[in-house]
Amino acid sequence: MRLKDKVALVTGGSRGFGASIVRLFHREGASVVIADVRDEEGQALAASLGARASYQRLDVTCEADWIRVVAATEAAFGGLRILVNNAGVFRTKPLLETSLQDYQLTIGINQTGTFLGIRHSVPAMRAAGGGSIVNIASTAGLEGVSHALPYTASKHAVIGMTRAAALEIAAYGIRINALCPGGMLTPLIAESYQVPLESLVGMDMPTAPMRRMGTPDEIAGTVLFLASDEASYTTGSVFTADGGLTAGIYSPPRL
Repeated sequence: MRLKDKVALVTGGSRGFGASIVRLFHREGASVVIADVRDEEGQALAASLGARASYQRLDVTCEADWIRVVAATEAAFGGLRILVNNAGVFRTKPLLETSLQDYQLTIGINQTGTFLGIRHSVPAMRAAGGGSIVNIASTAGLEGVSHALPYTASKHAVIGMTRAAALEIAAYGIRINALCPGGMLTPLIAESYQVPLESLVGMDMPTAPMRRMGTPDEIAGTVLFLASDEASYTTGSVFTADGGLTAGIYSPPRL
């Protein structure tokens, strides 16, 4: 019960990585608001968890939605102590085929959505006596990704916002950190490459020492640590969970 009596809001929480975070937080004692635009999946997840879980429709690019959802969270559970900015979009396209609309769509969800989450959760957390924000970035925030310029730009920005915000909100008893997952077995990745999710299971990743993608459940534990009081002296930091992908240039051993 590492999150007992905590209230958490998880964006993009209806499926994939977000749903894994929601389930783990709930098991660890938190009351969880699932925020997403996938109403049917979000409502079903909340219903499956029962007590201490609810669903709120949230377009992360809409400031009015943020104001409404934060207020609804406080009304339902008495406050807000944890925010996970997980909602995101990943599209692959060559640079010269990327339109301004493509760029702005990704920036709007991944970058502006994260900013609005920070901006509107901090007053609620301050009123509750402190809290923790976990921004889901990506290894694309640490290095460039070919055919994904908007995504790369947005995730670099998430890391920058995390560090800048940490300098200001520590005075309110609020911590903020970023997590950079590598390739994960999620619907988001499968849809971006237009392949069934099942086809990625067991796929060899020759540039990573662990030679595979991670599962959402494997990485959700790091989010739990950052959200919990166990990370009470950790803020403005960037954590990587990528199977060694960004550790260096990997050469498979010669047998």
